[in-house]
Amino acid sequence: MSEPLELTVLLPCLDEAETLKVCVEKAQISLQSLGIRGEVLVSDNGSTDGSQAIAEAAGARVVAAPVRGYGGALINGIEHARGRYVIMADADDSYDLTDLEPFVTALRAGHDIVMGNRFRGGIAPAAMPPLHRYLGNPVLSWLGRVLFGLKVRDFHCGMRGFDRDRVRALQLCMPGMEFASEMVVRAALAGYDITEVPTRLHRDGRSRPPHLRTWRDGWRHLRFLLVFAPQRAVVWPGTVLFLVGMLGVVALTPGPVAIGGVRMDVNVLVYACFAVLVGAQLILVGGFAEVYGRVEGITRGARLHRWVTLLKFERCAAYGLLLITVGIAGTAFAVGQWGETGFGDLDPTGTVRIVLPSATAIGLGVMVMFSGLLASLMTLRGIATVTIPAQATGDGTERQPVSR
Repeated sequence: MSEPLELTVLLPCLDEAETLKVCVEKAQISLQSLGIRGEVLVSDNGSTDGSQAIAEAAGARVVAAPVRGYGGALINGIEHARGRYVIMADADDSYDLTDLEPFVTALRAGHDIVMGNRFRGGIAPAAMPPLHRYLGNPVLSWLGRVLFGLKVRDFHCGMRGFDRDRVRALQLCMPGMEFASEMVVRAALAGYDITEVPTRLHRDGRSRPPHLRTWRDGWRHLRFLLVFAPQRAVVWPGTVLFLVGMLGVVALTPGPVAIGGVRMDVNVLVYACFAVLVGAQLILVGGFAEVYGRVEGITRGARLHRWVTLLKFERCAAYGLLLITVGIAGTAFAVGQWGETGFGDLDPTGTVRIVLPSATAIGLGVMVMFSGLLASLMTLRGIATVTIPAQATGDGTERQPVSR
């Protein structure tokens, strides 16, 4: 039982008594026909319908998943798998487990992750709800390609193969349905070799509704994609908004601007100042997300040093104080003009041109200054981990600093 195998067919399970037996049998038939030394492993998520006994009677190995959820079952199964390669699939008889050869061939060719593509392989009538087929999957797959540069066309196919050790190295942790996105996203960020093979989707063989909840799980997938791509999801839009706002502030502070038949004045200046503040906030939030993700090991990449440098407390404090000084100077000038009138009524269209940019500069300066403080707090542990040297121990070995 302890000898390594080439392939583990992994089936996450939660009350799949109706279809589990046929899934195990199909996987075993495919292993035998391909002459592969392998196993069928069922990671059970707390079934109460006797699924465990059904799987064992059919010849599968069953392990209990302590963490509830689709991702929890798969993470547990990956840890217990004895195969060098793992092919995972739902236990609802919707995927063709008799045809594992395309996945095995691609894995043997050296690909780290082999995704099934249901749109290339074919989708049986009523096998996928129209909302998933024409909106959910295409939109989320498109976002995956845009945000992470993936070439995967079916981002959420439940049947996929992978090198077990390579995937374990990603330290996947999402317990819910968003595990499907986490695997692909983290693999892409780590530079893994990802490919696709056609696979056919059949109609779910169960009489009960699926575990998937369209809007809840769709949102969780979307949220995960946005959180893991702060550069494109937050920083870039924030930069565009900031630059557009600055252009408006610079153009409208001296006086009204007419473009064609449109005359822009103080009202537009208000929104330009607002765009500057919101854009700067988005940039800073994106920077925090980049720093946090890399310090905590959630994401990997080479941008950490750049963001740590940009958000260094001393640098942010200097820029923040400069902006506050400019804002206070503008405010003093506006108060001086007000004083010349005996602190009486002023022409609002004239005074506001000075007050708005000045207040914006003060607000932006405070935001930048305290952002540097927050970024420094976030990176203290990561910097300490990197800079503390290894300590010698009495037995001649070195004790390395602990990183998270």
